[in-house]
Amino acid sequence: MKKLFLPFLILQFAFTNVQVSDWGQTGHRVIGFVAEKHLTKKTKAAVDDLLQGESLAFVSTYGDEIRSNKEFKHFDPWHYVNMPLDKRYGDEKPNPKGDVYNAIQHCVGVLQDNEARREDKALYLRLLIHFVGDMHQPLHVGRSEDRGGNDITVFWFGKKSNLHKVWDIEMINGYQMSYTELANNLPIYTAEKQQTILSTSVLDWMHESQSYAKQIYGSVAQDEFLGHAYQREYFPLVRHRLHKGGLRLAKLLNDIFDK
Repeated sequence: MKKLFLPFLILQFAFTNVQVSDWGQTGHRVIGFVAEKHLTKKTKAAVDDLLQGESLAFVSTYGDEIRSNKEFKHFDPWHYVNMPLDKRYGDEKPNPKGDVYNAIQHCVGVLQDNEARREDKALYLRLLIHFVGDMHQPLHVGRSEDRGGNDITVFWFGKKSNLHKVWDIEMINGYQMSYTELANNLPIYTAEKQQTILSTSVLDWMHESQSYAKQIYGSVAQDEFLGHAYQREYFPLVRHRLHKGGLRLAKLLNDIFDK
């Protein structure tokens, strides 16, 4: 594998310029927090070594924090995949600049490469944590014509917003919970249900998000006013996506580091 190196940004650089685009900070941190609870001892040691003791929750927002730096501009298309709702991935020519499915595959490849530089592994581990979160936000597998719901205007409790933003942050922020509070109040899965969740592939995760995207697109009209009723109906799905994202991230990391 070709050796890659991209210098790390000091986190404080990006905090004032973050472009919120996927689950927001709270959602990504929930996924990281859940995943960390399910790492094996060997995986935890390897991850701690690469992240220099930083938690998965802490680094989970890194993929967005670097977006204001032009050196990392080529990662922008890696946060999502656009395709018609009646198509499956691969039915049409993929974006030559990459997408979230290929991004995850690339990150895994770097982490599995025994010859990859430590700096590269640390970078792509941070990105992998973020991209797995992105893939579980259904509108990151949305339509290109409305930019994953960004161009569908809605009013959230009377304030102008858009469908993508409602799913990224509005419903989560509406509960005014910290990421640890939300992570500790996710749906409870039986051992059998959890095994079913973990028996899926990255491609399955993407098509799962696409199926929910279809429902979400059908849930609103342009300029519709949304509030408590919408929150009650759809926030349970948000919670399930966050929980599944965390469990699957842990499984993916365990497969990489605990062979």
